[in-house]
Amino acid sequence: MARRLRKVFETTEAVRGIDFDVLQGECFGFLGPNGAGKTTTMRMISCVSPLTSGSLTVFELDPSKSMREIKQRLGVVPQEANLDDQLPVEENLTAYVRFFNVPSQIAATRAKEQLEFMELTEKRMTKVSELSGGMRRRLLIARALMNEPEMLILDEPTTGLDPQARHLVWDKLFELKKRGVTQIVTTHYMDEAHQLCDRIAIMDQGRIVEEGVPQDLIEKHIGREVL
Repeated sequence: MARRLRKVFETTEAVRGIDFDVLQGECFGFLGPNGAGKTTTMRMISCVSPLTSGSLTVFELDPSKSMREIKQRLGVVPQEANLDDQLPVEENLTAYVRFFNVPSQIAATRAKEQLEFMELTEKRMTKVSELSGGMRRRLLIARALMNEPEMLILDEPTTGLDPQARHLVWDKLFELKKRGVTQIVTTHYMDEAHQLCDRIAIMDQGRIVEEGVPQDLIEKHIGREVL
């Protein structure tokens, strides 16, 4: 839950007093152009960047006081692929989950499960540097799931992917939603927001200019039929 949430960088106000709620088990999307404030908002939710003013709670906790506890319950898929290119795929997962104090045997089991889920089992011993863009994106999602998060934060999860790779990522996110994993997604694409999200907030210049169910917003601003 956010109320009057603001983020200022020196003289730039990146987020200008926004309000939003994310419900448990839903997929909530932030849609908008570059520079709209989407990524900055995600960084505040994921406890990477402190808010300037307003209020923000994640799992009913204050990020300024409970950062460690919140991070333990989050899975984050960043916009940029920050994988270790020189490690094999499987080791990227098992090395990452050590930050969550997961025993090595459990880590190995979870890595096997996530590689199967993201259809990367055949690449488990392949170096990340040899993967395609779509496989890297799927590996980022697999890594974010290694600590069994209650909420998954995805910053432009399919940017730069070809249509086939995008649809595979969408399929996996649909499956996670069926499992009850809450998701917050940023995207440039209305079709992606329409496919994935229960509700979306459209951002521009640091403000939320519209919020609602994707189909309702399409009918309100575009109409039922487009020629």
